[in-house]
Amino acid sequence: MDFELSDDQRDLQSAASVLLGDRCTTARVRQVADESGHLDVTLWRAMAEQGWLAVELPEAVGGLGLGLVETVVLCEQLGRHVAPVPFLGTVLASGALASAVAEGRTDAAAPLGPCGIGTWIERLATGDAIGAVAWSRRPGAVSAHREGDGWTLSGRSDLVVYGPSADVIVVCAEVDGAPAVLVLAPEGSERPQPEPAMDRTRSVGWLSVADRPALHLGGTEAMADLLDRAATAVSAEMLGAADRVLEMTVEYAKDRVQFGRPIGGFQAVKHRCADMLVDVEGMRSATYYAGWAVGAADPDASAAASVAKVWSSDAARRVMASGLQVHGGIGFTWEHDLHLFLKRSQLDQMSFGDAGLHRERLAQILRPRAESGLPVL
Repeated sequence: MDFELSDDQRDLQSAASVLLGDRCTTARVRQVADESGHLDVTLWRAMAEQGWLAVELPEAVGGLGLGLVETVVLCEQLGRHVAPVPFLGTVLASGALASAVAEGRTDAAAPLGPCGIGTWIERLATGDAIGAVAWSRRPGAVSAHREGDGWTLSGRSDLVVYGPSADVIVVCAEVDGAPAVLVLAPEGSERPQPEPAMDRTRSVGWLSVADRPALHLGGTEAMADLLDRAATAVSAEMLGAADRVLEMTVEYAKDRVQFGRPIGGFQAVKHRCADMLVDVEGMRSATYYAGWAVGAADPDASAAASVAKVWSSDAARRVMASGLQVHGGIGFTWEHDLHLFLKRSQLDQMSFGDAGLHRERLAQILRPRAESGLPVL
């Protein structure tokens, strides 16, 4: 088995690093954070021009025809630069719509707001529309009901990243006690209202609906696939942020002098940095394996995605804490960039289920195997 990225994947990684390095400096991130919408429109357009938003869509509909591993590559780079763009929500939304059409769960001509599903897929792939995913830790937080030939949504989801800017929101809901995936196209005041958040690089808001018309995209399997993909991609964002914080911390430990020598020479600091490296490499292994497993529809895909989310959430918290410890007082200040990564990571740790929820999900997946006497690994 080849555990290395292919040449094409490394080229994509390099191109993403160059684009974000040029256009997404932390100075630019701070500038965008102070603007309404928390969206770097110039960077967003550049990403769309390079085909990032259509990376997994089939070539027949204008996509690049690649896989989830390539999306993980891009998400890692976006995390390294705390990019203020709605990439994750948009690719998850377009993927959910395209999958529903490809599998015959809905029709490309099915109307959703001002246009059909097929048109929405095209608009999301070109960056002309923004997508988001409304997910809730509590089952039944949002419920769906049949109304004649259609569906309606009621309830309030967890915080939706870039919900206030979204043109299409894929909603994880409950239908008669079973998971379901629906989609709506909010306009104007129907969008989630912006809420103050610790992570100032992205806009967030609660999706609150009462008998809102929506389109049904699928049931339990569609929900599981969406959660697998979301957990894997957000783990990649945490990986990128943690890897960058590790680099920043090592650089600081080499430069900061105390008692006449760089603090990186002290054993306690060395151990901190070594532990950070172990955590980051563990995140990398778990996340890229999940990317392959989910993208290949491997039987262990859901378990791999939850393992990635558990490890990445816990490891990211440890890496950020160690980064702060090594940086000392300067790491807590607004002027230092460390807090940008810390706050982004904290929101990602909660998005699409925290470590505790995914441990429970893993137990549900593995318990039948254990009870049947089958190996769980």
